[in-house]
Amino acid sequence: MKTIGQILKDSRIAKSYSLKHLEGVTKIKSGFIDAIEKENWEDLPPFPTVLGFVKSLAGSMGVDTKMAVAVLKRDYPPQKLRIIPKPDVIKKIVWSPKLTFTLGVSAILIILFGYLITQYVHFISPPVLNVASPKENQIVKGNSVVVFGSTETDAKLTVNNQPVMVAPDGKFSISLDIAKDTKEIIIASSSRSGKTTTVSRRIQLEQ
Repeated sequence: MKTIGQILKDSRIAKSYSLKHLEGVTKIKSGFIDAIEKENWEDLPPFPTVLGFVKSLAGSMGVDTKMAVAVLKRDYPPQKLRIIPKPDVIKKIVWSPKLTFTLGVSAILIILFGYLITQYVHFISPPVLNVASPKENQIVKGNSVVVFGSTETDAKLTVNNQPVMVAPDGKFSISLDIAKDTKEIIIASSSRSGKTTTVSRRIQLEQ
C-alpha cells in the first residue's frame, strides 16, 4: 500500500515534473514538496497547511483529491496535545470553628508537652543549693553555728548528715552543734530522682 509521499512522487515523475516546475505551478516551495514526498513531517508547517499543500499538489497532477486527503490522514503522525498545567490555586484561609478547635488543641498540646519536658529536666537534674551561711573559712564562736540558705522545695536536705526541714518557699535554717574538732560543714540536697548537690564550707573555731 502506497503512502501519500509515494503517490505524489510517482505522479510527479510520471508527468516528468521537476520539483521546481511543480513549485511554479502550485506556488508551494520545492523544499516543502520534497518534505511531503519523503514524509519528513517535522520539516513541514502544521497539519492544516500540509493538508492544503496535498490538495493543491494532487489537483495539479490529476490525482484523486479525496483519496490523497484520506491517505494523508492515514499516514500523518498523531499530533501531540499540549497539556496546559492547572493554574496554581491559592487557598484562602477561612476562619472557622474547626480551625479554632484545631488551633486550640494544638496550643494545649504544645503547652502540655513543654510542661512535661520541663518537669522531666527538673526531675533528672540535681537540685539547686544556695548556702548563705556559713561562709568559707568563717570563724565560729561558741559550740554552734547557724546554717541557712535555700534549695528546691521537694528536696531532702542534710547538714553534716542531720536531716533538715525545708520550708515551702525552699529556705532552710538550722543551729548546728559543733565539737572542737569540727572543721567542715557539709550541706547536701537530694532530688526525688536521687541526684545530689553538695556544698562544703570549712570553718575555724575561735580559740
